[in-house]
Amino acid sequence: MSSDFEGYEQDFAVLTAEITNKIARVPRLPPDEKKQMVANVEKQLEEAKELLEQMDLEVREIPPQSRGMYSNRMRSYKQEMGKLETDFKRSRIAYSDEVRNELLGDDGNSSENQLVKLREERAHLLDNTERLERSSRRLEAGYQIAVETEQIGQEMLENLSHDREKIQRARERLRETDANLGKSSRVLTGMLRRIIQNRILIVILGIVLVITILTAITFSVRGH
Repeated sequence: MSSDFEGYEQDFAVLTAEITNKIARVPRLPPDEKKQMVANVEKQLEEAKELLEQMDLEVREIPPQSRGMYSNRMRSYKQEMGKLETDFKRSRIAYSDEVRNELLGDDGNSSENQLVKLREERAHLLDNTERLERSSRRLEAGYQIAVETEQIGQEMLENLSHDREKIQRARERLRETDANLGKSSRVLTGMLRRIIQNRILIVILGIVLVITILTAITFSVRGH
């Protein structure tokens, strides 16, 4: 399981390095190449997000006792992803400004409406980006809560399993104690029975002895 995560991790590192390099190159490129580069970066950002999703799934499959280290690495990668998106957004805004300047360079008066339109589109784009970021943060928070809830549930199940084992051992000890008490009761009953039998035998022997003595006395008196 960890080998799959590390494979995605390596792919993510290579991809983010490429994205960082391309974002830095965007302001220095000619307009045609710049447009193509922006589209390329957008595609690679989507690929990086998909890798993060795959890594998230892999982390969820890791046992809770070993998950902490991978969760920390995931938080670092998500922060790196957020920084890349912010840098790209700034680069894209600069690109939009250059397009605006090119339009105004042709005819400033006739391009006023286009300038207003570009500003509205940029504001709309920023608004949508902020909404996506807020939604992403909410999803991440929800996912974190779900992961923590799952961990708590697993810990509770483990505790219940331990408690059940303790109860079973206690029941076994009670059964053994009951069996020992049964044996002790039978031994005591046998001892009492033998004591009673011995006392009855002593009484009978005493009676026989008394009768014998009385008989001997009776014959002795008659003889005189």
